[in-house]
Order: sequence, then C-alpha cells, then structure tokens
Amino acid sequence: MITDDELRSAYGVADRTEPHVRMNFVASADGSVTLGGRSGTLGGDTDRRLMQVLRSMCDVVLVGAGTVRAEGYAGVTPRLAIVSARLLLSPDDPALAEAAVRPIVITSQAAPASRREELDAVADVIVCGTVSVDLRAVVRELAARGMPQILCEGGPHLFGSLLDADVVDELCLTLSPRLVGGDAGRIAQGAEEADRHFGLRSVLHDDEGYVLLRYAR
Repeated sequence: MITDDELRSAYGVADRTEPHVRMNFVASADGSVTLGGRSGTLGGDTDRRLMQVLRSMCDVVLVGAGTVRAEGYAGVTPRLAIVSARLLLSPDDPALAEAAVRPIVITSQAAPASRREELDAVADVIVCGTVSVDLRAVVRELAARGMPQILCEGGPHLFGSLLDADVVDELCLTLSPRLVGGDAGRIAQGAEEADRHFGLRSVLHDDEGYVLLRYAR
C-alpha cells in the first residue's frame, strides 16, 4: 500500500511561490479517459487518495464547466475555479451553491453580461480574454490573487487548450488496470500536434495494479 506520506514525498513542489500548472488525470491501460461517461469510475483507492493529496498541495483547483457538470464538485477544497467561455452554468449548480469556499468563474468578454451578473451572486467572476478565455492570462491572474499552485483536473478539452497555451508544467497520470474499448477520447483533446517533451519524475504502483506516473518539464 502506498501511504499518503509517500505520495506527498513523490509529488512535492520545491518552489511554491512561482506559478505552477499541474494536470491530474486517470486513463485506462488502453487510453480511455472515461468509463460510462465519467473519469471517476476508472479510479481506485490509491488514485482517489492521490487526488486529495494533490488538492492539499495546491492553491486552486481549475476545471472546465463540462467536467463540473459530469463529475459534480460540490464542496471541493481548496478553492474551485471553473473555466466557462459561454457561462453555461447555473447559480443553483452544487459546485457553486454548495461550495466550501466561494468559487471563481473564469470567462471571456464575449460571454453575456447578464450571465456574468447572475453568477456574480455566488462566485467571483473573472474576465480573461476577449472572444475566448486567455489561459495565459488565467495563470497570471490566479497567481496575482495568491494562487500560484494550480491543479487542473480537466476535462480533456481544457487540457488541450492549456497545452496550446504552453502553460502546462506537469502531468500526474494514473494508469488504471482496465481495458475499456469504446469511443472515449484521450486525456488531452483539441491541441495542435507538437513534440512537447516532459521528463519522468516518479513512478509508483499499488497492489491493485494502478501505476502513478509524474511527468514534468
């Protein structure tokens, strides 16, 4: 069994003052990012504990609106930041209405002003970008607000956009001992093809067959 102390040792960040974008994903051994439409069904006990350890190390959890709708996110700590270019969110969504800490919603100037005003009642709405969300500006803005350690938990299209913006510093990938098949996508979708080289920093595995990989620039 991998202990929480071993996880903290393997995933520690030396300089917590500099902006650092860390991705956390789980995928099946044949590359599927979901099982039954959700990523959580691929995980096991070690993977879930790793998620909590990574959250304890970050200042803010960054997710796309689609991931919030699929996975929930009510009561998440630390602070939750939701990226939504079109603001397809409701103030009654549990991730907003039942937030442990007042969440952040990040959008663009193109989003309807009426939707920004509606969501402002339950979240801090930040505008980054004109037509679309400027993810480089998002990283700068979160760091300026005292949240340089950013943990992104998806979804795949947000991961792809962060890759294109060249702001991803690290990938924490759990390989699930499952062969899923189907037509589910990869952990990163929509990014331009490029050779982005990351070095392997650590490898852990548990008794259930899960392999925990940490890659960094």
